Amino acid sequence: MKFSNFYMLLLAVLFIGCSESDDSGSNNDGGGNSFTLTLNDGSFWTYDVENGANTTRDSLYISNDTLINGRTYKKFKTKDNVASGFYTASLRNNGLRLNNNELLLSGDLSLAGGVNLPVNFDLTLDDFKIFKNNATVGSQLSVKSGIIQENVNGFPITVNYNLKSFAGENYESFTSPNGDSYSNVKSTIIRLNVTITTVQEIIPGFPINITVLTPQDVIVSTQYIASGIGVVHTNTDTSYSINTTIASELGIPASGSQNQKEFLDTYEIN
Repeated sequence: MKFSNFYMLLLAVLFIGCSESDDSGSNNDGGGNSFTLTLNDGSFWTYDVENGANTTRDSLYISNDTLINGRTYKKFKTKDNVASGFYTASLRNNGLRLNNNELLLSGDLSLAGGVNLPVNFDLTLDDFKIFKNNATVGSQLSVKSGIIQENVNGFPITVNYNLKSFAGENYESFTSPNGDSYSNVKSTIIRLNVTITTVQEIIPGFPINITVLTPQDVIVSTQYIASGIGVVHTNTDTSYSINTTIASELGIPASGSQNQKEFLDTYEIN
């Protein structure tokens, strides 16, 4: 593992939380096993992103303060505005803020970045809770539900979605699949459940609702966050299955399955 200017502070990137205890945004949970966080301009992290046999590289950094709905956030950007990983794509051009042991995300979450879904759509989030320090394992942190109207190859599509975050496991020590080891690690889980329907007139004048995608968890992403470092590993599974006849009529793949892994390579905390 390569280190750069390690100050024993933590950046909470997509999925971490803590309290706003001072002007720098740093946090300590006050217990013997403290978990520290800071959000400072110029801090950066690079990740190796594995999609099967392909490996790409993402560079994520804190750019500046930004005002969203009257609240101040730290804005995250990626080098050359490129993000192939689900985690880095989720933070790109969005804002994070600390409040009462929680990390809140606001902005436009692009679900096209780094994952394969039958349709592409974005979600607008307002203070979506992506992490709560010392939350009970398995507890739900936040939920965002909604309906999106799309057009796929001339067919009107209705997407019903539920985006939820959950508190994951706590680890005194954690070994990433690439062999890197870390201490004092917390995890968080993001689940996107989707139902897709369309309307067709098999008989003129009599529209019929047709289920394209039954309710399914199409994205399950787990982030592992090490105290003093930030997100060190992300594992994201994407999968869906559609009736082959309906998929053929819509001109989209009937199924898809993908596993993506993001590994921290280098970082600098300012």
